[in-house]
Amino acid sequence: MKLTLKHVQINVSDLERAVKWYEKMLDFKASSMWPPEKPEYADFETGGQVTFALAKGTPYPSGARCNFYVEDVELCWKKLKDRAVILESLHNTPYGLRRFSIKDPDGNELGFVQDDSL
Repeated sequence: MKLTLKHVQINVSDLERAVKWYEKMLDFKASSMWPPEKPEYADFETGGQVTFALAKGTPYPSGARCNFYVEDVELCWKKLKDRAVILESLHNTPYGLRRFSIKDPDGNELGFVQDDSL
C-alpha cells in the first residue's frame, strides 16, 4: 500500500485569531474558508503540494507538530525570533539539519528546517 500525504490540519480554539496569526507570522494566505457565513475551517496557500489547514473544534488542543522546510532558515529565524514564542532556538542537528521551532497561539509546535541535502 502506497500512502501520499496531501493534507495537514491543526485544530484551534479560535479560528479567526489563528488565521490572522498564520497570515501575519508566516505570510500564509487563507485561500478558502468554510462555511462562508460562519467559518470553522480554513485552507492556506503555502507554495507546497500539501494542503495546510486550520479547523475550529475538538479535540483541542491537537498537540500537533509540523515541520516546514525552507531554503533559508536564517532568514526565517530573523523574521520570527522576536515575534513568536520560541521552543527551540536556531541550531544544527547531529543529523545535518539546521532548525528552530516556535509555538502557535494554541500551543502547536511549528518547526522550520533547512536541509541542504534536498
